[in-house]
Amino acid sequence: MSYRYGDPEAADHESSGWLFGSPTVQTLAVFLLVFAVQSVVGVVSRGLAIGLFALGPSVSAKPWTLLVSVYAHAGVGHLVSNAVVLVLVGLAVERVTTTLRFHLFFASVGMLAGLAQVAFSGVFGSGSVVLGASGAVFGLLGYLLAGNPVTDAVLGRLPLSGRARVALLLVLAGAVTLFTASPGVALVAHFTGFALGAVAGRTRLLRV
Repeated sequence: MSYRYGDPEAADHESSGWLFGSPTVQTLAVFLLVFAVQSVVGVVSRGLAIGLFALGPSVSAKPWTLLVSVYAHAGVGHLVSNAVVLVLVGLAVERVTTTLRFHLFFASVGMLAGLAQVAFSGVFGSGSVVLGASGAVFGLLGYLLAGNPVTDAVLGRLPLSGRARVALLLVLAGAVTLFTASPGVALVAHFTGFALGAVAGRTRLLRV
């Protein structure tokens, strides 16, 4: 007796279609593309490779850095660390939303997180520049943690007002931010990204 399990070629085509249609995979591809361009520019000038891609206080002078800085990275290690977390949380978040919403959310949260970091550094520091996807990635993490059924069940059992729940999410954002603290890390961007993601998760902003 023989059994028919389906057409292998059709299965491979379906699998590859999902792969290229995944917004997480598409974002990883943008990471690599931008990093490749950075590397080429870096051969000419290391300073130019940072200046053309990093978001700094002079946003109006280099407006493209507002978006490009979200996908640019300072080195291979920086790229790999963000890529790993993106895969872990991105594949989960993309299951509940559309490709367009995923990309708009990722870019928007990343830009707002970067602006928050630059503004904070300008007021309390020396006006440093920022680049990297960690703010946007933390936004996805915040969305995933705040918008899942387990969190709904836990918060539903707590006698908290709406404001108290928001405060609890901010405390969680602070705790997650401190967990990632180390020299050179954009902590304000991490906090902002996670907080925005958590609020979006509670309001089911990405659900279709």
